[in-house]
Amino acid sequence: MKRVELVRGMWGRQRVPVGLFLLMCLNLVVAPAVWAAAGGDIERRAAWAIGLLGIVTLGLSVYLFLVIFQPERF
Repeated sequence: MKRVELVRGMWGRQRVPVGLFLLMCLNLVVAPAVWAAAGGDIERRAAWAIGLLGIVTLGLSVYLFLVIFQPERF
């Protein structure tokens, strides 16, 4: 039982850094696709920014969808 509480405590403190790491890993897949779709007309940094913006927008959309249709969970 103590082991489960220890893991939960460690995950609670590391939630933001792990989330940011996973977001950047997902952007490793999205950014080259955005850059390729633009045909090289935009810089690589702009492709990364657009990919990150798309991921954040999708995440907020899913969150708001859940909040609207399942408000008792929040």
